[in-house]
Amino acid sequence: MAENLIIAKGDKAEKYALLYKQIVALVEGENDAIANMANIAAMIHQTFGFWWTGFYRVIGKELVLGPFQGPLACSRIAYGRGVCGTAWKEQTTQIVPDVELFPGHIACSSLSRSEIVVPVWDKQEIVAVLDIDSEHLATFDTTDQKWLEQIVVLLYK
Repeated sequence: MAENLIIAKGDKAEKYALLYKQIVALVEGENDAIANMANIAAMIHQTFGFWWTGFYRVIGKELVLGPFQGPLACSRIAYGRGVCGTAWKEQTTQIVPDVELFPGHIACSSLSRSEIVVPVWDKQEIVAVLDIDSEHLATFDTTDQKWLEQIVVLLYK
């Protein structure tokens, strides 16, 4: 499947619609969440060219770096800390147009300018977050939120 990834042309929603169909086909029959996280991160990253795309997994009382695409990242993030920890604590997607204005932002890279973090649920609990950073301000909006929330549901169907 990976070699057959089609990069969608067109607007953001059209790209997400095609990407979603490809991810559905990819995860069908694969029940290992880490393998699926790795491929999903790669597919989102390749489709949109974001600065950093990846997952942090809930291990105990912190988020631990999982599969990702992009430059080096923070290995561990405390509950409630930064954008990722806040998404976990508040149990909601966080869209941050300017990370410099987010209280307690963790600067793993000074090149990151905006961010979206989507909680990943398994039944009634958050087991990971999908974190995407852009080197441009105000990259993410409700279109990203809608599609990324649908994509992460595929991890624990």
